Amino acid sequence: MNKTKKIATQIAFLGTGLMGLPMCQNLFKAGFSLRCWNRTKNKTEPLAKIGVEVVETANKAIEGADFIISMLSDGAAVLELMQSQELLNSLKSGAIWIDMSSTKPEEGRMQAALLEIKNVGHLDAPVSGGTKGAENATLAIMAGGTKATFDASRSVLISIGRPLFVGDSGSGQLAKLANQAIVAITIGAVAEAMLLLKKGGADPAAVRKALKGGFADGTILQQHGARMTERNFQPGGPAHLQLKDLENVLDVAEQLKLKLPSTQHIRERFSFLVNEMELGHIDHSGLFLELEHVNTSRR
Repeated sequence: MNKTKKIATQIAFLGTGLMGLPMCQNLFKAGFSLRCWNRTKNKTEPLAKIGVEVVETANKAIEGADFIISMLSDGAAVLELMQSQELLNSLKSGAIWIDMSSTKPEEGRMQAALLEIKNVGHLDAPVSGGTKGAENATLAIMAGGTKATFDASRSVLISIGRPLFVGDSGSGQLAKLANQAIVAITIGAVAEAMLLLKKGGADPAAVRKALKGGFADGTILQQHGARMTERNFQPGGPAHLQLKDLENVLDVAEQLKLKLPSTQHIRERFSFLVNEMELGHIDHSGLFLELEHVNTSRR
């Protein structure tokens, strides 16, 4: 049981999957009163064991909540909840809904408009850092909305990561899409480097150590480079979600009449990994397997 003195602020958390579960654990450790819901109830069992209140429906979770945090699979799942009249009627006037799912900027703006009618504030505040960042409460949090809503939410957000206000409604999701383009393209580059080292006879672990502090260094090189070398593709960020984010990037780019050739190329590679190789469930660093496949098929 958590013996931390409880904070009066009531938080409803919707979605306790790979990322949501450790985020809930950190909010509970910080002392917030927490009520959690997930479509698949067995994913809430670790929370129930430490004393978190787990409820059967999203409506029950949000009743009387000062803050609602959603961490769902995509924008459609969030909007499906928000468009339920029963759920909308359960919202407390003056509450703040923080959607930390990865969606599209336009979906973030739609959410804000829906909630404004009920006098509920809104932030689109997706995160980056994977399951390790969620576990360590070091997630990069990119928040879009009003500055006043962000400031009112800061005490909650700092319990799970490093929040930064990035602009008006939708800006948080736009920042996350930019992040995901960088992540995916860098994973592709690291996969090529790791395969080159492996086939050339160098020690990938030693090379990663040698590159620390240099221009090529970074979390993806060190963390995902190790995953590729060790062939450990237990999901932190599943490949199918990376593909979904890349498709959202390209959708927004099309709306802005932009061509993003590197993003388009890496999207095609992730599509092959997910749809042709049927490996959407593995970590996105598993793009290394797609690269091995390409090189094997060329022989």
